[in-house]
Amino acid sequence: MSCCAPGIEAANELADKGQTKIDNESLIAGSIDLKDGRRQLELAVPDVHCAACMRSIETELGALSAVELGRVNLSTKRVKVIWHTQGFAPEQIVEAVNRAGYRAMLLEAEDESAKDKTFSQLVRALAVSGFAAMNIMLFSISIWSGADASTRDLFHWISALIAIPAVAFAGQHFYRSAWAALKVGRLNMDVPISLAVILALGLSVFETANSGEHAYFDAAVTLLFFLLIGRTLDHLMRERARSAVRNLASLAPRGALQRLDDGSHQFVKLNQIEVGMQLDIAAGERIPVDGKVLLGQSDVDLSLVTGESAPEPLQKGSVLLAGATNISSPITMEVSKPAHESFLARMVAMMEAAEGSRAGYKRIADRAAEIYAPVVHLLALFTFLGWGFYNGDWHHALVTAIAVLIITCPCALALAVPIVHVVAAGRLFEQGMMMRDGAALERLAQIDYVAFDKTGTLTQGKPQFVATLLGGDGELAMAVQLARLSHHPFAKALANAHKSVPILAFDQVSEFAGQGVEAQLAGDQWRLGRAEFCFAQDAGDDGSSRVHLAKNGAHVASFEFEDQLRAEVPKLMPQLNALVKGISLLSGDRKAPVQQVADQLGLKHVHWGLTPEEKLAQLTALEDAQRRVLMVGDGINDAPSLQAAYVSMAPSSAADVGRNAADFVLTRDSLAQIPFVLTLAKRAARAVKQNFGLALCYNAVAIPLAVMGFATPLVASIAMSSSSVLVTLNALRLRIDKKPRTVEQEIEMQTKVMPAE
Repeated sequence: MSCCAPGIEAANELADKGQTKIDNESLIAGSIDLKDGRRQLELAVPDVHCAACMRSIETELGALSAVELGRVNLSTKRVKVIWHTQGFAPEQIVEAVNRAGYRAMLLEAEDESAKDKTFSQLVRALAVSGFAAMNIMLFSISIWSGADASTRDLFHWISALIAIPAVAFAGQHFYRSAWAALKVGRLNMDVPISLAVILALGLSVFETANSGEHAYFDAAVTLLFFLLIGRTLDHLMRERARSAVRNLASLAPRGALQRLDDGSHQFVKLNQIEVGMQLDIAAGERIPVDGKVLLGQSDVDLSLVTGESAPEPLQKGSVLLAGATNISSPITMEVSKPAHESFLARMVAMMEAAEGSRAGYKRIADRAAEIYAPVVHLLALFTFLGWGFYNGDWHHALVTAIAVLIITCPCALALAVPIVHVVAAGRLFEQGMMMRDGAALERLAQIDYVAFDKTGTLTQGKPQFVATLLGGDGELAMAVQLARLSHHPFAKALANAHKSVPILAFDQVSEFAGQGVEAQLAGDQWRLGRAEFCFAQDAGDDGSSRVHLAKNGAHVASFEFEDQLRAEVPKLMPQLNALVKGISLLSGDRKAPVQQVADQLGLKHVHWGLTPEEKLAQLTALEDAQRRVLMVGDGINDAPSLQAAYVSMAPSSAADVGRNAADFVLTRDSLAQIPFVLTLAKRAARAVKQNFGLALCYNAVAIPLAVMGFATPLVASIAMSSSSVLVTLNALRLRIDKKPRTVEQEIEMQTKVMPAE
């Protein structure tokens, strides 16, 4: 169910609650300087609950000319704002949020202990309304059984004594929301709900005071009871969906100890950590930001990054990612990225975006919910006037209008899309996949073609030494000595494969970028590198990659390397072939290694030697052929293709640029989950359509019945809440179904809509 925030409260009212007063200085201190005349700020907006809340705040922020981006996220109940600093006071941001009817507070003033305050309030209200409904129902049964006039009046008055305080207490959640909207000249879903409850209660008191035969205390209280059931279930569902985001965000420490030049330390808040700072990380502490090890040796728990629980060794120069845990010994690290650009921040941002995205289906639901309030008020008014003029029974007309107000709430329609997206995002996260937004999930359900990059995607991206093609053990040992002096991947692979070779000291060493390494030893000149650098003639290449050794200007040895396929890829391809109409291999590598991989996997559509522009051209050609392509790539050169593809995906080993450009990012070093993601996306799309169908069928049946007077306020409240619960349970089937459909079952489901060519 949807709702909006309870009330406009001035930002400085936070000071009365022991929280930090919001002024320009505190806002600037809590923001991030983007170094280009812009700043970025996140504020807590604890009262937001629905898409209407988001839209109200974003509309006010969008009216500020200096604001470039104002985006509310329901997952964390925060608003992210980017603004141009020249001539702009950030206090205007807080004022805009207040104008929309919501509180704004600094993140450091956010009351973590109050995360479940709303849930506690809902549970108390639910308990009060349930208790009151049961007791009033007992009196109602006696009245329905034929109590005489005096007894009936007595039971009505007793019911009133129970109902009035119960409605006042249990309905606060709706009244505050409705009043907040009315104060800023807006309507929301809680306005007609509050109106219906108050009218039903008021009409009942009037009837009781005039010894009327009918009173609706039971309907008013039971309506609140069922509304609160739906709202509490919605709250629980959303809290469960948010838990993954919260758990990730909680992995970031509040700050770290900075090592100063004189050897002393000072504590630095997380958002004040800058590139180049040196931080001391004790054993057992989380890594706060991305960086590299300067001093010390230890082990690190990278389970958040790789999904593997085995610790990895750390030494000088080792890369550190935010969210990992230093296990064994203290280390000193150098910061390479600020907190808002760290690995952990990117993961949190992608999870947040899953619920806050403006997907196609979600936009439809939002527009429907936006026009709901005025339409339902007009419908209730016409119902009231129509029945009143038709039979002159204005009492019956009012009861019917109240039922219309209750039964026409499109809460099921508002829930249809976001519930599916957040449940799917949680399921994907559990399976090692991060989803950038719900729109990507919708697009993924429509793909019928997959394009893969080769190096680092289908292959491990790490060359391995295979054999010595020319030369003996002496040449191999010398090549290993030279390889230890180079940072080239082939050199590292050669050195790692022969760690037992004794270390040798050269007289002079030089490395030529893109060519190889040269060293002098006892008057001899040795070279290790490319064929032309090492004077190799007719250095054929049969699909492998080679490194050559030269002595005093003569080629003396050649060494073969291969980039191995990922272990899961051979099994992956048959599954994908069963799910899509075609698979392409798009690579910038040479023909021989690309063709070798294609032959191993049975791929027919193969392209090699492609520049980033040529990869884009291939994707454009596929789109022109009416293909909807999923692009899977990892490198910087793949970023344009990932951005331009209909849907894109990057493995965990991808470069930062590639991960940032992709719609989905695998958090584990495996592509095996791709078929699962495809089938889940199709199931999610079906769930969204089913939810829309359920919501529309409900309205098509319930509204005419209510307008024609066949639904009392009590029946209307039960029907409306039941529709929301039904939509929620339908979405949760994505989680309840622990064993997703097999690839074969999914093929059978799709053959009717996508026949094989």
